[in-house]
Amino acid sequence: MSRLLDAAALEASSVVANNAMNRERGLVGVNSYARDLGFDPVAYLASTGGSSWLDLCCGRGRALIEASEGFAGRIVGVDLVDFFDPVPPGRSNLRLTVASLHEWQTDGAFDLITCVHGLHYVGDKLGVLRRAVGWLAPGGRFAANLDLASVKGVPGVARVLRSCGLTYDARRKLIGCAGPAAFELPYEYQGADDAAGPNYTGQPAVDSYYRLAGGDGS
Repeated sequence: MSRLLDAAALEASSVVANNAMNRERGLVGVNSYARDLGFDPVAYLASTGGSSWLDLCCGRGRALIEASEGFAGRIVGVDLVDFFDPVPPGRSNLRLTVASLHEWQTDGAFDLITCVHGLHYVGDKLGVLRRAVGWLAPGGRFAANLDLASVKGVPGVARVLRSCGLTYDARRKLIGCAGPAAFELPYEYQGADDAAGPNYTGQPAVDSYYRLAGGDGS
Protein backbone atom coordinates (compact mmCIF):
# COMPACT_ATOMS: atom_id res chain seq x y z
CA MET A 1 0.00 0.00 0.00
CA SER A 2 1.27 3.47 -0.88
CA ARG A 3 1.02 6.45 1.44
CA LEU A 4 -2.65 7.27 1.94
CA LEU A 5 -3.82 10.52 0.40
CA ASP A 6 -6.33 12.99 1.79
CA ALA A 7 -9.08 14.44 -0.41
CA ALA A 8 -7.07 17.40 -1.71
CA ALA A 9 -4.04 15.29 -2.64
CA LEU A 10 -6.19 12.59 -4.19
CA GLU A 11 -8.12 15.00 -6.39
CA ALA A 12 -4.81 16.37 -7.72
CA SER A 13 -3.69 12.85 -8.65
CA SER A 14 -3.34 12.05 -12.34
CA VAL A 15 -5.46 8.93 -11.75
CA VAL A 16 -8.40 11.02 -10.54
CA ALA A 17 -8.08 14.48 -12.11
CA ASN A 18 -7.96 13.34 -15.72
CA ASN A 19 -10.01 14.14 -18.78
CA ALA A 20 -10.32 10.57 -20.07
CA MET A 21 -12.48 9.05 -17.32
CA ASN A 22 -16.10 8.42 -18.30
CA ARG A 23 -15.89 10.91 -21.15
CA GLU A 24 -17.37 9.12 -24.13
CA ARG A 25 -20.43 7.34 -22.73
CA GLY A 26 -23.74 8.18 -24.31
CA LEU A 27 -27.22 7.64 -22.97
CA VAL A 28 -27.99 4.38 -24.78
CA GLY A 29 -26.04 2.01 -27.03
CA VAL A 30 -22.85 -0.02 -26.77
CA ASN A 31 -20.86 2.44 -24.62
CA SER A 32 -23.64 3.93 -22.57
CA TYR A 33 -25.30 4.55 -19.25
CA ALA A 34 -28.08 2.14 -20.17
CA ARG A 35 -25.57 -0.66 -20.72
CA ASP A 36 -23.54 -0.03 -17.57
CA LEU A 37 -26.50 0.55 -15.24
CA GLY A 38 -28.84 -1.99 -16.80
CA PHE A 39 -31.56 0.56 -17.58
CA ASP A 40 -32.12 3.71 -19.63
CA PRO A 41 -32.32 6.62 -17.15
CA VAL A 42 -34.76 8.66 -19.25
CA ALA A 43 -37.00 5.68 -19.93
CA TYR A 44 -36.97 4.88 -16.22
CA LEU A 45 -37.98 8.42 -15.27
CA ALA A 46 -40.72 8.42 -17.88
CA SER A 47 -42.10 5.14 -16.56
CA THR A 48 -42.17 6.37 -12.96
CA GLY A 49 -43.22 9.96 -13.54
CA GLY A 50 -39.90 11.24 -12.23
CA SER A 51 -38.83 14.76 -13.15
CA SER A 52 -35.25 15.12 -11.83
CA TRP A 53 -31.94 13.34 -12.42
CA LEU A 54 -28.58 13.91 -10.71
CA ASP A 55 -25.50 12.30 -12.24
CA LEU A 56 -22.33 12.23 -10.14
CA CYS A 57 -18.96 12.03 -11.95
CA CYS A 58 -20.71 12.89 -15.20
CA GLY A 59 -17.57 13.23 -17.32
CA ARG A 60 -18.18 15.31 -20.43
CA GLY A 61 -21.88 15.22 -19.69
CA ARG A 62 -22.55 13.61 -23.05
CA ALA A 63 -25.34 11.34 -21.80
CA LEU A 64 -26.98 14.21 -19.93
CA ILE A 65 -26.86 16.47 -22.97
CA GLU A 66 -28.51 13.75 -25.03
CA ALA A 67 -31.18 13.26 -22.36
CA SER A 68 -31.92 16.99 -22.02
CA GLU A 69 -33.22 17.19 -25.59
CA GLY A 70 -36.30 15.11 -24.95
CA PHE A 71 -36.65 15.26 -21.17
CA ALA A 72 -38.56 18.19 -19.73
CA GLY A 73 -37.41 17.69 -16.15
CA ARG A 74 -34.32 18.89 -14.29
CA ILE A 75 -30.93 17.31 -14.99
CA VAL A 76 -27.80 18.09 -12.96
CA GLY A 77 -24.33 16.71 -13.63
CA VAL A 78 -21.34 17.07 -11.29
CA ASP A 79 -17.73 16.33 -12.17
CA LEU A 80 -14.33 17.16 -10.71
CA VAL A 81 -12.90 18.26 -14.07
CA ASP A 82 -14.25 21.08 -16.26
CA PHE A 83 -14.19 19.19 -19.55
CA PHE A 84 -17.85 19.27 -20.52
CA ASP A 85 -19.14 19.04 -24.07
CA PRO A 86 -20.87 22.23 -25.28
CA VAL A 87 -24.49 22.42 -24.19
CA PRO A 88 -26.80 23.37 -27.10
CA PRO A 89 -28.80 26.58 -26.70
CA GLY A 90 -32.16 26.32 -25.04
CA ARG A 91 -31.31 23.48 -22.63
CA SER A 92 -32.29 25.39 -19.49
CA ASN A 93 -33.24 22.10 -17.81
CA LEU A 94 -29.57 21.00 -17.76
CA ARG A 95 -26.86 22.20 -15.37
CA LEU A 96 -23.27 20.91 -15.42
CA THR A 97 -21.23 21.75 -12.34
CA VAL A 98 -17.54 21.44 -11.47
CA ALA A 99 -17.13 20.33 -7.86
CA SER A 100 -15.60 17.77 -5.52
CA LEU A 101 -18.08 15.14 -4.38
CA HIS A 102 -16.54 15.40 -0.93
CA GLU A 103 -17.83 18.97 -0.68
CA TRP A 104 -20.74 19.42 -3.10
CA GLN A 105 -24.24 19.79 -1.68
CA THR A 106 -27.52 19.57 -3.55
CA ASP A 107 -30.18 22.27 -3.42
CA GLY A 108 -33.04 19.79 -3.84
CA ALA A 109 -34.03 16.13 -3.95
CA PHE A 110 -33.86 13.95 -7.08
CA ASP A 111 -35.99 11.13 -8.46
CA LEU A 112 -32.90 9.43 -9.90
CA ILE A 113 -29.26 9.64 -8.83
CA THR A 114 -26.57 7.80 -10.79
CA CYS A 115 -22.80 7.46 -10.69
CA VAL A 116 -21.46 5.52 -13.68
CA HIS A 117 -17.97 4.17 -12.91
CA GLY A 118 -17.24 7.30 -10.88
CA LEU A 119 -16.91 5.85 -7.38
CA HIS A 120 -13.79 4.00 -8.56
CA TYR A 121 -11.97 7.37 -8.33
CA VAL A 122 -13.51 8.72 -5.11
CA GLY A 123 -11.61 8.58 -1.84
CA ASP A 124 -14.34 8.28 0.79
CA LYS A 125 -16.60 6.04 -1.26
CA LEU A 126 -18.83 5.09 1.67
CA GLY A 127 -19.21 8.70 2.77
CA VAL A 128 -20.27 9.87 -0.69
CA LEU A 129 -22.61 6.90 -0.97
CA ARG A 130 -24.25 7.69 2.37
CA ARG A 131 -24.75 11.34 1.43
CA ALA A 132 -26.03 10.57 -2.07
CA VAL A 133 -28.85 8.25 -1.01
CA GLY A 134 -30.03 10.98 1.35
CA TRP A 135 -30.55 13.27 -1.66
CA LEU A 136 -33.25 11.02 -3.13
CA ALA A 137 -36.84 12.16 -3.35
CA PRO A 138 -39.48 9.85 -1.84
CA GLY A 139 -39.58 6.76 -4.03
CA GLY A 140 -36.38 7.84 -5.81
CA ARG A 141 -33.70 5.49 -7.07
CA PHE A 142 -29.92 5.46 -6.64
CA ALA A 143 -27.74 3.34 -8.93
CA ALA A 144 -23.95 3.23 -9.23
CA ASN A 145 -21.02 1.06 -10.18
CA LEU A 146 -19.00 0.11 -7.10
CA ASP A 147 -16.32 -2.52 -6.59
CA LEU A 148 -16.34 -3.35 -2.89
CA ALA A 149 -12.92 -4.97 -3.33
CA SER A 150 -11.60 -1.40 -3.35
CA VAL A 151 -13.08 -0.72 0.11
CA LYS A 152 -10.30 -1.85 2.43
CA GLY A 153 -10.13 -2.57 6.14
CA VAL A 154 -13.79 -3.35 6.75
CA PRO A 155 -14.63 -7.02 6.10
CA GLY A 156 -18.29 -7.76 5.56
CA VAL A 157 -19.08 -4.29 4.20
CA ALA A 158 -21.57 -5.68 1.66
CA ARG A 159 -23.58 -7.25 4.49
CA VAL A 160 -23.52 -3.99 6.45
CA LEU A 161 -24.69 -1.97 3.44
CA ARG A 162 -27.52 -4.40 2.78
CA SER A 163 -28.58 -4.11 6.42
CA CYS A 164 -28.89 -0.34 5.80
CA GLY A 165 -31.38 -0.95 3.00
CA LEU A 166 -29.04 -0.89 -0.01
CA THR A 167 -28.77 -3.60 -2.63
CA TYR A 168 -25.48 -4.89 -4.01
CA ASP A 169 -24.97 -7.08 -7.07
CA ALA A 170 -21.49 -8.51 -6.54
CA ARG A 171 -21.33 -10.01 -10.04
CA ARG A 172 -22.19 -6.80 -11.88
CA LYS A 173 -20.62 -4.51 -9.25
CA LEU A 174 -23.80 -2.44 -8.95
CA ILE A 175 -25.09 -0.81 -5.80
CA GLY A 176 -28.59 0.57 -5.50
CA CYS A 177 -31.09 2.06 -3.11
CA ALA A 178 -34.72 3.16 -3.02
CA GLY A 179 -34.91 6.32 -1.05
CA PRO A 180 -34.49 8.52 0.57
CA ALA A 181 -32.31 6.62 3.00
CA ALA A 182 -30.52 7.78 6.13
CA PHE A 183 -28.05 5.66 8.04
CA GLU A 184 -24.71 5.76 9.82
CA LEU A 185 -21.84 3.38 9.17
CA PRO A 186 -19.50 2.10 11.90
CA TYR A 187 -16.39 3.08 9.95
CA GLU A 188 -13.87 5.90 9.92
CA TYR A 189 -12.29 6.89 6.62
CA GLN A 190 -8.48 6.80 6.70
CA GLY A 191 -7.42 7.91 3.22
CA ALA A 192 -7.00 6.64 -0.34
CA ASP A 193 -4.36 4.89 -2.41
CA ASP A 194 -4.12 6.12 -6.02
CA ALA A 195 -1.46 3.51 -6.83
CA ALA A 196 -3.82 0.55 -6.42
CA GLY A 197 -3.63 -0.28 -10.14
CA PRO A 198 -6.42 -1.47 -12.44
CA ASN A 199 -9.72 -2.71 -11.06
CA TYR A 200 -12.25 -4.97 -12.81
CA THR A 201 -12.74 -2.38 -15.57
CA GLY A 202 -9.09 -2.67 -16.58
CA GLN A 203 -8.50 1.02 -15.73
CA PRO A 204 -6.42 2.40 -12.84
CA ALA A 205 -8.61 2.99 -9.81
CA VAL A 206 -8.43 4.14 -6.19
CA ASP A 207 -8.54 1.98 -3.07
CA SER A 208 -10.28 3.50 -0.05
CA TYR A 209 -9.18 2.61 3.48
CA TYR A 210 -11.38 2.50 6.57
CA ARG A 211 -11.30 1.18 10.10
CA LEU A 212 -13.96 0.43 12.64
CA ALA A 213 -15.06 3.60 14.39
CA GLY A 214 -13.18 4.01 17.65
CA GLY A 215 -10.46 1.60 16.59
CA ASP A 216 -6.76 2.36 16.95
CA GLY A 217 -5.95 1.28 13.38
CA SER A 218 -3.69 -1.54 14.58
